[in-house]
Amino acid sequence: MTTEIQAAAKKAEKLAAVKGMNDILPASVPRTEKLPDSHLWQWFETAVRAVLGRYGYQYLLTPIVEPTALFVRGLGEVTDIVEKEMYSFVDSMNGDRLTLRPEATAGIVRAMIEHNALYNGPLRLWTIGPMFRHERPQKGRYRQFHQLDVEALGFGGPDVDVEMILMARALWRELGLVEGRDVRLEINSLGQPDERRAHRDALVAYFQQHQASLDEDSQRRLHSNPLRILDSKNPAMQAMIEGAPKLIDFLGEASRAHFDAVRASLDAVGLAYRVNPRLVRGMDYYNLTVFEWITEQLGSQGTVCGGGRYDGLIEQLGGKPAPAVGFGLGIERLLLLLQELKVPVPSAAPDAYAVVPPGAPLPQVIATLEALRAAGVRVLQHAGGADGPGSMKSQFKKADASGARFALIFGPDEVAQGQVAVKDLRAGTQALQPLASPDAWADALKLQSAA
Repeated sequence: MTTEIQAAAKKAEKLAAVKGMNDILPASVPRTEKLPDSHLWQWFETAVRAVLGRYGYQYLLTPIVEPTALFVRGLGEVTDIVEKEMYSFVDSMNGDRLTLRPEATAGIVRAMIEHNALYNGPLRLWTIGPMFRHERPQKGRYRQFHQLDVEALGFGGPDVDVEMILMARALWRELGLVEGRDVRLEINSLGQPDERRAHRDALVAYFQQHQASLDEDSQRRLHSNPLRILDSKNPAMQAMIEGAPKLIDFLGEASRAHFDAVRASLDAVGLAYRVNPRLVRGMDYYNLTVFEWITEQLGSQGTVCGGGRYDGLIEQLGGKPAPAVGFGLGIERLLLLLQELKVPVPSAAPDAYAVVPPGAPLPQVIATLEALRAAGVRVLQHAGGADGPGSMKSQFKKADASGARFALIFGPDEVAQGQVAVKDLRAGTQALQPLASPDAWADALKLQSAA
């Protein structure tokens, strides 16, 4: 450790998380900022595994740190992410230029190329993990944020585009969100590169005619990436942008047929959507179908899920040409939406709380609790400190505070008779159960606790 780092460490009065990077804490830990607790995260991840498993998607993990060149090549040099937002550094050991991943797709594609993963055919994949972008922290938007990323590699038809959209809808339903009310779908087609080039030329000509109306960012993008001007949120430019040439008017027959097939399938399952000709994605690698799921509940941060097709990226990153489609979902933003809508979440409370009076035979208590846990009962054991387990009154207070439905009371008289008292903390009733066969009454604890 250098002397400068040591001096800075000594000088720091209080160590805290980096601005825009948050701790995900249990609900029982007080917080100064309104952030989703860890139980909500776990519940969300359980729902994700259930839904994606039904569609046959496989889980993978890729490194958080990747070569900087991966994102420059994959995202495009003139994107905001590459120009302004990446956390990049030079490895002090070997001089390599490295970057904390700002998104997941490029890393997944890199991994599939490196391991020749498509040799045996197409793959359906998903991952969850932290991403990093150096931008101004705001509600639902942080410098370290977490993303669910879903990719289907090697599939070229509109059927998998539709599968992606419907899989997101299935996740909304699993979480208790209602499409059309809590979230709504917008779709568009970006066509193919030659169609986008023709559209790009028309955009440049149009924006040059209105150059005085362009803000500084749009002036800079006019010749490098004019499509991104369409995504500007500058209110003063919206009327001018609305009059710009629309990409859908430049689509050829094949691109139109692909988009029509997507729309027909969505119509067939009764999923309402809006065709938004201004919908573009933040990365340069998208083509054909793009989509976003949007909410009106989170202010300006309305997009909770976005994706589309990116058939050229695998070749662009050095692999054999292969089609691909996917989506990304910002977890923090979605969990904020669930909180905003007060979506009911299963309780994190244990089924039972073990009250252990002073002098109770601890080995027998622990053996009983382990048998209950093995049978699937969630049991929180009261643990004592150096001064013992505490009074019965204080233990019952903690049992109530835990949210458990039942208290398991290991009183000396009951234990001497081979029994434990099971008290229903809601109804106030109490019954004795045999210590020798806790698996015989475990199911009753689970079922009644869930009721």
